Amino acid sequence: MFSKNKKKSEVDLEQHELLENAQSRIKQKKRLFSHFVIFLIGSVFLILLNKILKYGAEYDWFIWAITFWAFLFVIHAFNVFITQQFMGKDWERSQREKLVAKQKERIAALQKEIETDFPLTQINKKKEL
Repeated sequence: MFSKNKKKSEVDLEQHELLENAQSRIKQKKRLFSHFVIFLIGSVFLILLNKILKYGAEYDWFIWAITFWAFLFVIHAFNVFITQQFMGKDWERSQREKLVAKQKERIAALQKEIETDFPLTQINKKKEL
């Protein structure tokens, strides 16, 4: 009852995996939202730096900086909401299972080829002689 060797059931392992996946998704979304807040604050700072403090006032460079930063933010959002949705843990698991199945098929084919080329009965007969 209180033994340390108690085996965990598959349900517990599956729930643990789901919990880890949910925590990683929450962390990704949290980072995205903090990126958005930093983007807004940084954009205001760049505008103030250019317009109010007259840093590089001869040219409105803040527009290009904010545009570039917005592009990076869109890429970040795309990775969080699109890429992770299609290529998340389930996708990784299915790809791993496909590769393992292919490897097993190749191993079975090689074993079959070896057995046809070098049957065990002939090898055993040679050993007896």
